[in-house]
Amino acid sequence: MEKSAFKLVFLVPYYNHPEKIAKLVQNLSNFGEILIVDDGSDEAAKSALKGLKAQIFTRSKNGGKGAAVKDGFKKAIGMGYTHAFQIDADFQHDISKCEEFLKIAREFPNCLICANPIYDENAPKGRLYGRKITNFWCSINSLSNEIKDAMCGFRIYPLKQICEILPQIKADRMGFDIEILVLAYRAGVNLKWLDLKVSYEKGGVSHFLPFRDNLLISLTHARLFLNLPFWAIKRAFRG
Repeated sequence: MEKSAFKLVFLVPYYNHPEKIAKLVQNLSNFGEILIVDDGSDEAAKSALKGLKAQIFTRSKNGGKGAAVKDGFKKAIGMGYTHAFQIDADFQHDISKCEEFLKIAREFPNCLICANPIYDENAPKGRLYGRKITNFWCSINSLSNEIKDAMCGFRIYPLKQICEILPQIKADRMGFDIEILVLAYRAGVNLKWLDLKVSYEKGGVSHFLPFRDNLLISLTHARLFLNLPFWAIKRAFRG
């Protein structure tokens, strides 16, 4: 891809997070255009989107973060964008780093630019341990140590490469960030990593449901593991 063809949109999956969305959009608008995918939010959350300096795409019902991002990818590439900068709507991420991420993405337009999260002291211990387990399984399912963190929703995706593997991605909820990263790596997409501060507010809104989402994440790891031998054999013959 020629660097001159680089055209990026910020992609924000949104579900009942009205508290900070206006502030997030205001800050992101300093860097570029914004596409919000409303994943079937309630009326109060939808009202918070009115008048924002962003393009709004509304899903008829809630399908999960992964479903929203996948629809956002399709919408973005159809609108002529070459890259999507995924950022979560809860504003936990240090968006002052956007400029650095954008610089790397322009320099390496065919790479997937990923955040390596640095958590503050308010991060729930259970979530941190869960991430360590997930990252362990990602090292197995990628046969590498290239995946530093598989769950941070702060990434710049090259849309052409990502849309080629999109039909393979089954996860629609919290397993999405994991599955797309492992499958992108297996497809030969190079990963670039930058450290990013992540803040957890006490009493902040989270849509993570421990039993359901941990089960779905486990199923994602299992699915990737079952397909691992087939990918490993293909890679061996290609090598």
